[in-house]
Amino acid sequence: MADLESPNVMPKLITFLSTLLQRVSESNDLNPLFQSQKISVFHGLTRPSISIQSYLERIFKYANCSPSCFVVAYIYLDRFAQRQPSLPINSFNVHRLLIASVMISAKFMDDMYYNNAYYAKVGGISTTEMNFLEVDFLFGLSFHLNVTPTTFHTYCSHLQREMILQPHLDLAESSLNIGRSPKLHLCFNEDEASSHQQQQPQLAV
Repeated sequence: MADLESPNVMPKLITFLSTLLQRVSESNDLNPLFQSQKISVFHGLTRPSISIQSYLERIFKYANCSPSCFVVAYIYLDRFAQRQPSLPINSFNVHRLLIASVMISAKFMDDMYYNNAYYAKVGGISTTEMNFLEVDFLFGLSFHLNVTPTTFHTYCSHLQREMILQPHLDLAESSLNIGRSPKLHLCFNEDEASSHQQQQPQLAV
């Protein structure tokens, strides 16, 4: 991916991730397989009035974490979705999943970061709720927080490719994905403990 520090890259990445999460959330909202899904601390009683893009832009503006944190947060969301199939990302939980994933990413990646109370204000929730979100997200990941350079660059390459192809794929995907739930992307079978070799992605739509 182009240099994340470039002023032109992050706005495009924020927009792309927002669009992707919006599509996944709306699809899961309508998928009858998820109508009886498990309710968790990530679920709100109603859909937040703020859009996913505005919420992610707010996090980007006030969290002051490194741009790499958003890629790692994306990796964490993908891992969470794979490990917790009974908690699909939807319109009722996507905002809380986002603030939790970015905060945990910042704590793991950056030398300096804000505390939970600050992230709670950024996310529009209480500090107590932020604490619960952090714990549940960590357990949902099975505390698998390490991201090797190979995995990071693999995801970056995937994001770059998708950001380039997205305008051309939207119409095709809208017809191919009828009746199916889109995932965050091509899910990667990571085996970082055994090697740092790049894993081959498998189609997960």
